[in-house]
Amino acid sequence: MDPQHLARLDDDGSVRSIRTGTAGGSTTAVSPRAPEVPVQAPALDSWPLPVGGDGPALPDVWPLPSAEAPRLLAEDAVPARPAYSADAVAAALAAGYGPRHRKPSTRTRRPALYLAAAMIGAAGIAGTAVATDSSPAVAQADEPVSVAEELGMVQAEQPAASAQDATARLQQMVASRAEREDAEAAAARVQADADAAAVAAAAEAARPKAVLPVQGARLSSGFGYRWGTLHAGIDFAAPLGTPEYAVMDGVVVRAGAASGFGLAVYVQHENGDVTVYGHMQEILVAEGQVVRAGDPIALLGNEGQSTGPHLHVEVRLGGIDGQKVDPLPWLRERGVQV
Repeated sequence: MDPQHLARLDDDGSVRSIRTGTAGGSTTAVSPRAPEVPVQAPALDSWPLPVGGDGPALPDVWPLPSAEAPRLLAEDAVPARPAYSADAVAAALAAGYGPRHRKPSTRTRRPALYLAAAMIGAAGIAGTAVATDSSPAVAQADEPVSVAEELGMVQAEQPAASAQDATARLQQMVASRAEREDAEAAAARVQADADAAAVAAAAEAARPKAVLPVQGARLSSGFGYRWGTLHAGIDFAAPLGTPEYAVMDGVVVRAGAASGFGLAVYVQHENGDVTVYGHMQEILVAEGQVVRAGDPIALLGNEGQSTGPHLHVEVRLGGIDGQKVDPLPWLRERGVQV
């Protein structure tokens, strides 16, 4: 059997062929040194050596590594960096930094958002390392990554209000305020009118329905015949200029000169009866004027057929030309005591 051929690498990097024992195991003398065959093997400074079918074409004669290769390989070995996903980052933030009752550190901790940014950045770099040119969906290492977007913390931008919208809104607010103020003013007026009506109603209820025609006077003559002549009323003596009042609500139907009275005022009341006031010094009302019980109508005088300052009062049922009756019972029926 042919002898085995072995190759030995000399210190200068050349390869030398040697031949030893036979296939039968016997030992024979080594043949004289064969001529040296130089092999051109380019030295490689970079490490690790390229491998794989996609790498550069290799020479026919493989260059053996130098003696420093194992040590360099051991030093350059770096553990693979783990890849983190967005879900892993969110879980890490939710879990916190450590036990709840851990002793607080004296060093200032960075916010959780910084940790999330670092982890997402590492995940982006790892994804870029394993991505190929045929995967455009994978983010590049230098592409910016938004932590807020990854964590779903970005809010949709609100469209800015235009000047026209702002003006319309302001006008709407002004109009609404003006309407509210108008409504409040109207309500205040209604309330004021109601209060005034209530006051008037209370005053009306308290107001007397009938009064004496003169205050502080003395009854000097009554109703009846004297010397064959009917005295159709009653007389109240009082100083000149004493105010005279309408005994009930009514309308002035006549005011002015009158035969026998000098000056006289005729007031017709709601039931149709007419009261007559005579001999006054001055008339204070006019024909057609509405008067109420107690309103001043004249000043006491001594005009006409009179023997002294006094007020002559008559009551005529149903009108000026109605039946003349005694005023005293008529006044008493209406709550006026003389």
